[in-house]
Amino acid sequence: MTFTSFLLLASALLPAALMLAAVPQRRSTTAPAAWERFRWLAMAALTSAVASLGVQLAAEAGAPGTLLPGLSATLTAAWVAVLVQLLGTVIGAFSSRYLQGEPGQPRYVAALGTVLAAVHVLLLADHWLVLIAAWAAVGLALQHLLCFYSDRPFALLAAHKKRVADRLADVLLIAAGALAWNDVGSGSLSALWRHLEAGTPSLALQVSAVFLALAVVLRTALLPVHGWLIQVMEAPTPVSALLHAGVINLSGFVLIRFAPLLEAAPVARWLLVGMGLATALLAGLVMLTRISIKVRLAWSTVAQMGFMVMECGLGLYTLALLHLIGHSLYKAHAFLAASTTVETVRLRMMRRPVAPSVASLAMAPVLTVALIAGLVTLLASAVQATPWPWWWTVVLAMAWAPMFWQPSTRSVDAPGTLNGLFAGVGMVAALTLAALVGHAIPFGVTDRSDGAAGLVALAGMALLYGCLAVLQARPEALTTWRRWSYAGFYIDEFATRAALRLWPARWTPTVAE
Repeated sequence: MTFTSFLLLASALLPAALMLAAVPQRRSTTAPAAWERFRWLAMAALTSAVASLGVQLAAEAGAPGTLLPGLSATLTAAWVAVLVQLLGTVIGAFSSRYLQGEPGQPRYVAALGTVLAAVHVLLLADHWLVLIAAWAAVGLALQHLLCFYSDRPFALLAAHKKRVADRLADVLLIAAGALAWNDVGSGSLSALWRHLEAGTPSLALQVSAVFLALAVVLRTALLPVHGWLIQVMEAPTPVSALLHAGVINLSGFVLIRFAPLLEAAPVARWLLVGMGLATALLAGLVMLTRISIKVRLAWSTVAQMGFMVMECGLGLYTLALLHLIGHSLYKAHAFLAASTTVETVRLRMMRRPVAPSVASLAMAPVLTVALIAGLVTLLASAVQATPWPWWWTVVLAMAWAPMFWQPSTRSVDAPGTLNGLFAGVGMVAALTLAALVGHAIPFGVTDRSDGAAGLVALAGMALLYGCLAVLQARPEALTTWRRWSYAGFYIDEFATRAALRLWPARWTPTVAE
């Protein structure tokens, strides 16, 4: 073993070992001692994750390195490992202050350390069994955090519904792994990639890809199994941050990791595009009718997961990875700063609103999308020789169009005013440049865009954008629709009844539920 291989092995495996060591070993451990131990080990794990990323970047083209049987280091996993450990360290520090005086803090530390350790193992998984076991371990450890307040019925209901979804996903993953293992002759993912490069995939591998896609839908809380992600707001705020900013995003990484298998199964890709697009559309509409900051953030996560899954189905894996990183950082900040956000919104509502000016021309749907598409195309052409596909440009334009309705945070300007227009142009330009720079960073990801599926995504985005434009123009004309949208179109009610029939709860739901 060379020195580089040893360094890669040590730096990649150390974060998981350190987070597992952060689990309190004695029941008598006090909360301050548990948090102090976690803090130092988390910082050491973050340093190790950064070192692993540096070793990967220094390696030839970020080639995967075999660590141990069933484990391998990839450049993509190294980036995500740094992100996960950074979030885990910050959330742990926030939790130590947030939970001061609460009983059961050592139990909380144990569950948090186990979640982070299991996530690190999942990122290194190069075998179906390791992947399935690590993902199941993440869910099992997370259950203890979701039920930290065991006297809250909705927290117990959310944890139970997640348990049902996770077990169904486990069954689908086992079936997918069994089909691939039988066809390839090995459970190794590296062997699977070599097998796919060698020839046309069999029907068994295509069915395996479909099972994998369905398992991801369940793990990512896409419609119709999204309800637990909304009701988990009953858990402590740092748990919500960990879930929405970290754990729920793992599905995006798994899809990127299995890109070769998805490319061999068009049915699986179309399934991801359809489910992701439908989830993004419905969750985006529901989010418009909610008032609670945390509930809006939860529905926002559902919508963003829909977009991320859709991007993977479209073959835009680099964009999906950038989306994963950006969404994780934003959502962690949003949840941990939720109380400050409430105060800021109240102060903004007390200010004198300004009537829309001539700049409200930006509210014209066609002109807004055309302006953003032109800006994106101009910047993309200036930075790189080959512009993005036209349908990709229009999809991005529709996704970023609502920014032109955002009021300036430093003034009292209403949406549609001149300052609001300039703020929108600035945000779109910044996002475009960030996407271009992100595509230039070596993430170890290769895009394989699908134009036909892109047209379907374009039509879906146009539908969502049309609804947004109508709501901006005539909000009073949609009273009935708003009632249905506020109720989430009653999808979760049916899903909850089905989950309780499939797996009855061990506790008795109260009338308030």
